[in-house]
Amino acid sequence: MAHWTALVHVSRPLDLAGPRRDGSLVLAAAGKLWLLRSGAVTPFVTAYQSPGGEEPYIALPAVGHRGCSFGSNTVYALRLASGHGVVAISPSGGVRMFATLAAHGLIDGIAFDETGRFGYRLLVTVEHGATSTVVAIDCHGHVSTITGHAPKVEGGITVAPSTFGRFAGDLIASDENSGRIYAIAPNGRSALVARSGLPHGGDTGVESEAFLPARGRFTALVADRGTPGNAHPGDDVVLHVSSAALFSAGARPGDLLVATEGGAKTDAVRCTPTGCTVKHVADGPAIAHPEGHIAIVPR
Repeated sequence: MAHWTALVHVSRPLDLAGPRRDGSLVLAAAGKLWLLRSGAVTPFVTAYQSPGGEEPYIALPAVGHRGCSFGSNTVYALRLASGHGVVAISPSGGVRMFATLAAHGLIDGIAFDETGRFGYRLLVTVEHGATSTVVAIDCHGHVSTITGHAPKVEGGITVAPSTFGRFAGDLIASDENSGRIYAIAPNGRSALVARSGLPHGGDTGVESEAFLPARGRFTALVADRGTPGNAHPGDDVVLHVSSAALFSAGARPGDLLVATEGGAKTDAVRCTPTGCTVKHVADGPAIAHPEGHIAIVPR
């Protein structure tokens, strides 16, 4: 079994995005944005301050993002208070409202489509009770609804690469309460990818996702937020695990990596045209409280 361990201590880390062209990650922590590189944390855009809300997750277009341009190194953050939508934060320090969302509920997921089936747009999920709305936003801030009836999902959502069996190019998102992992297609249809088999429930079940690169060595990282009074109170650190450890535990290139909010218990999900398999490959500290996306950094 692989093990997530502490890379760097940070006050209330929430999410990671990137890497950028220089190899650094953008880290959302304590309501601000920072750069994380080789274990060192430095300020990024000091003009940005989250207006509030529990989980204002972030996303960054990949280096070489196709389709119309969202801006090199521009970060997109969920806005949960004093506005309902997404803000854009440029590396020069500009902060602007990028898109306003009409769908009512809790905005709780954000990811770029790098595969292309959603038109290389920015995808956002909005939870309302037992269901979620999924919207796609183009680089001009125009919002289109993919579906208003997806399963309840949240957290570090991601889009599957072309190698992920019948779910290639779909939005992959999880429900922490049931432990189920779903695929949402561009036509709005939803399907069950797998049951994680990991502990599930509020602040316990699957929260964070990422796809492992098809080749090369890498490090996976996730924010472990301090959450006093929770059953998993967190460490206020960024956790990391190496590709060597994950592959020794049974993960393979192209797998979907999913981690729970309680204890960073981690599965590798592999899908082919004939079906999907799930393998438990890693655990974190028992008190760990991961939030947001898993970030993958080549080594």
